Amino acid sequence: MDNSEQIEYWNSGAGEVWVAAQQQMDAMLGPLSMALVAKANVQPGERAIDIGCGCGDTSIALAQQGASVWGVDISEPMLDIAKQRATGLGSVAFSQTDAATQSYTPDHDLVLSRFGVMFFADPIAAFTQIRTALSDSGRMVFLCWQAPKHNDWMSVVGRAVQPFMPAVGAPDNPKGPGPFAFADADWLREILVSAEFNEIEIEPLKRELTLGRNLDEAILFQGKVGPLARGLAELDEATKKQALGAAREALTPYLSEAGVRLGAACWLVSARRS
Repeated sequence: MDNSEQIEYWNSGAGEVWVAAQQQMDAMLGPLSMALVAKANVQPGERAIDIGCGCGDTSIALAQQGASVWGVDISEPMLDIAKQRATGLGSVAFSQTDAATQSYTPDHDLVLSRFGVMFFADPIAAFTQIRTALSDSGRMVFLCWQAPKHNDWMSVVGRAVQPFMPAVGAPDNPKGPGPFAFADADWLREILVSAEFNEIEIEPLKRELTLGRNLDEAILFQGKVGPLARGLAELDEATKKQALGAAREALTPYLSEAGVRLGAACWLVSARRS
């Protein structure tokens, strides 16, 4: 199970980009994070692991509810921010490690993840290993994205700028590591069954997300994280200007006094060890 490509990716430019966008990202994902933490229903004194904890937002939320939290991630830049943000919280610790291969003790009540489990090279093996972290009554709760076509916050700009972007071929394995690896709920259930989880529930979760307070902020954010970010650096100045103009035009109908708001669609997944 080789996750070296993902490890390199999240410790290079990608990690730094997410660090720079941390505050806006956490604010944007707030409605989804609240639903995730509510579903987890962590109790004071419970032991929790936050997989793909990134800059620590959900780890801190669990710790503030009284849990003892271990946040794990492969990205050193993001973990540096997480540790800074958790200063003074004695009930949370962070480790740079690959959750797919980490050795665990079976005494954790909860495994949680906010969009951190879709990047495993071998998801069945990874979830099988993660299951060993849970006590007999332990539970797992995580969020993953539905297909791009159901996520306007990504697809609206993606469609608008696609004519200006460099041509790319279809992925060799659309179910391979990536943000939409678990878009197919049947495939996701098959993975969790194969990893011997029980009481599997895969619920649709939809929320409106705020990309920015105005068009400029939303475009700047999408240029860091989203369809604009993937190809913008490869464009010449004239084409880049056209792409940004198309993105602005596409987002304009979604601007209101509340900011630029678009829909998001996820799977809210829960399962138990036994």
